[in-house]
Amino acid sequence: MSRSDRDALVRFHEGLTSETTRMRFFLLHPHLTPTEVERFTHVDHHDREALVALDGDDIIAVARFDRVPGTDDAEVAFVTSDSRQGNGVCRQLLAELAARATSEGIVRFVADTLGENHRMLGVFRRSGLLVESNTEAGVVHVVLDLRLRVPA
Repeated sequence: MSRSDRDALVRFHEGLTSETTRMRFFLLHPHLTPTEVERFTHVDHHDREALVALDGDDIIAVARFDRVPGTDDAEVAFVTSDSRQGNGVCRQLLAELAARATSEGIVRFVADTLGENHRMLGVFRRSGLLVESNTEAGVVHVVLDLRLRVPA
């Protein structure tokens, strides 16, 4: 992801259903703000990284991490176009993102997801990483240890 991806990112986001944006942002969010577009497309490849999956010139999924300041943890987030959900795109992006994070000294991914977001929770559980989670008020807090793999 880079600043040159701004227009493609806006098109991608505006093509998502309200349900998909609610699962990603915990609220209806049909349009990215200019500040969000800037933040999402500005990465330093150390504390902030973002990857996209493409179909031609069209973004079909976005995966990103943001290091929690002063820690070895990074918040991780994903969103996939509605037509591509369940096809393994997020799982592939997670594997690549984890490799990049590890090379930058990040040892854990953390994420909050709605308890009803079964697809995202499934991606985490099938990642091959050690997953710990707890639920509070319908939100699942997930910790993925990038150093520990679980047997397949």
